[in-house]
Amino acid sequence: MPQELDRILMCSSRPGFEKKMERFRSAMARAARLDDEESKENQQVAEILRNVFSRGDEAVAEYTDKFDKVQLKPEQFRVSQDELDRANQEIDQDILLCLREAIENVRMYQKDILIDTDQVPRGIRYMPIRRVGVCVPGASAPLPSTVIMTAVPAQVAGVKEIAVVSPPRHNGSIHPVILAVCCELGITEVYRIGGAQAVAALAAGTETIAKVDKIVGPGNKWVQAAKKQVSGDYCGIDSIAGPSEVLIVANDQANPAWIAADMLSQAEHAADSSAIVITDSQTLAEDVLKELKQQVKALPRAKEAKESLKKFSAIVVVEDMVKAIEMADDFASEHVEVQCGDQSRVIADRITNAGAIFIGSYSPVAVGDYWAGPSHTLPTGTRAKFASALTSNDFLKSISVIEYDQEMLAASADDIIRLAQVEGLDAHARSVRIRQQD
Repeated sequence: MPQELDRILMCSSRPGFEKKMERFRSAMARAARLDDEESKENQQVAEILRNVFSRGDEAVAEYTDKFDKVQLKPEQFRVSQDELDRANQEIDQDILLCLREAIENVRMYQKDILIDTDQVPRGIRYMPIRRVGVCVPGASAPLPSTVIMTAVPAQVAGVKEIAVVSPPRHNGSIHPVILAVCCELGITEVYRIGGAQAVAALAAGTETIAKVDKIVGPGNKWVQAAKKQVSGDYCGIDSIAGPSEVLIVANDQANPAWIAADMLSQAEHAADSSAIVITDSQTLAEDVLKELKQQVKALPRAKEAKESLKKFSAIVVVEDMVKAIEMADDFASEHVEVQCGDQSRVIADRITNAGAIFIGSYSPVAVGDYWAGPSHTLPTGTRAKFASALTSNDFLKSISVIEYDQEMLAASADDIIRLAQVEGLDAHARSVRIRQQD
């Protein structure tokens, strides 16, 4: 095992560095990219969507049986209020208190950054999206944080209807901690369905599930492919979320054991997650590698972490921090940590591409995943070059408002008519001219 991990250490001063980095970037790009439209997977997702669109609940039930091995009738899709209440009452009280504080942290942060709709310039109006669907993974491991990080921003924005979908476990239930969080948030519309079929049901509606206007939340490649295919034509989506990523910019002031722990916190997600360290210190790089070799042995999810480290992780030594920042911006990772001692904030301020930036040695990604307030729904696969974290503002839509009186139109009429004539749109020009004739 130690020999396998040795190859993730790369040094820019050694021969062949550029080729190694090129291969590494290509592997990461393949992992982050959804399969092409002609692939077997995408064709299967398209078929699932078509079936659910045409056959509704019947198709959803069939796919739930096929993929989740759970037989449900349409009237069993929705979780009852009694089940929600019972989950909330039976959950460990320490966990419930913890969840409540996390909810409050997120709510306060999202309120602080929400556009003040009472203080907007003339000519624009902001309205909350009417109805939102939230995808919550949870068949193998519960993710209550996903409910908090997606539903709370929507609630802060003023979304009135939120429907949560989560795949059923072997006994047909959703993990009680997910139900407890939904109950705590006052979300009463929860369905025990998942996968591409759940996305289809939300996007187009079925006999028992009303269509939504936007779908948010993570999921496996089937869910992401389904979200991509329904986006635009049927509803909006938050983003296409690929494998989890962390990139750590560090210098010789960083703690190698902490950096290794942060790498493993992402690597344990799945075998295609990535953890990258970029440093100007050869000594730090070697110490981080030693720590990785030791710490990975103790992980419950060691197998997934090892695969991730071997395939999609790297410790890169560069000549200086200028190069480190340049590389960080090029990777545009989901999570970027800056562990550079008293230089951390200065260096962080120079990074322009990141889903979220965690400054200093005491700001691990886990703080953002669960507690700090910003949503952990972040762009992946270099999409941080043009996309942003999910916020309460993503659940608002703007409406342009134009109101001219007679004098204002008269003052602009000739110019409007002239531009319409340049474009050959005589009826446009006439619609203005006719108002000048009265």
